[in-house]
Amino acid sequence: MGIELFSFIKGRRKGPKHHGRVFAEPEKVPEYTPGIQEDGKIIRLVNNKKLKKPYRVTGIDDVASKNNWKAWLYLAPVIILVVIFLLYPLINTIFISVTKNYNYTTGKYDGFTLENFGVILHMIPYQSDNGPAWETSFTTNAIPNTFILTFITVPVSIALALLISVLLNSIKAFQKFLQTVFFLPYVTNAIAIGMVFSVIFDDKGLINYIFGTNTHWIYNTPTATAMVPLCLFIVWNSIPFKILILLSGLQGIDKQYYQAAQIDAAPKWKTFGRITVPLLSPQILYLMITSFIGAFKEYNSIVAIFGKRGETLAGQKNMYTVVFYVYDNISSNTSFAAAAAVFLFLIILVFTFIQFWASNKRVYY
Repeated sequence: MGIELFSFIKGRRKGPKHHGRVFAEPEKVPEYTPGIQEDGKIIRLVNNKKLKKPYRVTGIDDVASKNNWKAWLYLAPVIILVVIFLLYPLINTIFISVTKNYNYTTGKYDGFTLENFGVILHMIPYQSDNGPAWETSFTTNAIPNTFILTFITVPVSIALALLISVLLNSIKAFQKFLQTVFFLPYVTNAIAIGMVFSVIFDDKGLINYIFGTNTHWIYNTPTATAMVPLCLFIVWNSIPFKILILLSGLQGIDKQYYQAAQIDAAPKWKTFGRITVPLLSPQILYLMITSFIGAFKEYNSIVAIFGKRGETLAGQKNMYTVVFYVYDNISSNTSFAAAAAVFLFLIILVFTFIQFWASNKRVYY
């Protein structure tokens, strides 16, 4: 046994070396208590022998390091699922996106190429059964529709959810009942809700009956008109989850902030802007990130309202989104579908990083 002497003066250890360790002569060290810091020095007993196990320090087992295998054992099921259902599909999709003429059934392909990205982005033609052809639906419909839905539905749904949450938090009577009513759309099947919306916005549906119009909302109508019922459906269907998150955040805000605002006779709009919104910024950031990701992957709502063709005008596929394009081409043009999926992955990744970067000055924890 020896005595290990640490000196913290200028960040250096001092004392004679012995087998890579620092020791002080036992007879030169006054009486001490192991582990006690005195005059900038820490003295403790150490073992001169070479440690056989990495988790043994000063002859005492480091229980946390020794039991690491238990932590990995508990994490193993989740890690296996992540590898099977996340990492492998991601790597496989990237692989397929750079293959030429990938066969969905047999898995065969004719080499590697980057032309798939040029084809879907309308930069180069591809060889079809009838000769050279251009892929137009991705850049003409899928990308614009995806961005329109994202930048309309996400801000509107978050703003409405915030307003409803504040109102619900201020209501004492029937609060639980109203929370349940607002949360019901979230647990209802999206396809079923979409079918109800398609009936409401039908040519002879409830909307035209109430307003006395004969507007074609779903069939034989341009994209701009068809976007109205689609955006309403997406906003209505996505609000319940946002209300749940924001309401839980509101109930966690210390009431002293609002009491101080009342003492200062601050108006409600200023209290909302200076207290409520900043203290809800972590929840708002979370909702913005998840909502942007969900909106970029919009698919079910379009199928529910406009059917599996994704069009309001015959043969135009004018209600396409990026994910709709992927599903529609996964078996016939697998390489193009994989390239579109990788393109969407990069877009989501970029927007997520932008939101994290912008949140550094706007989010208060």
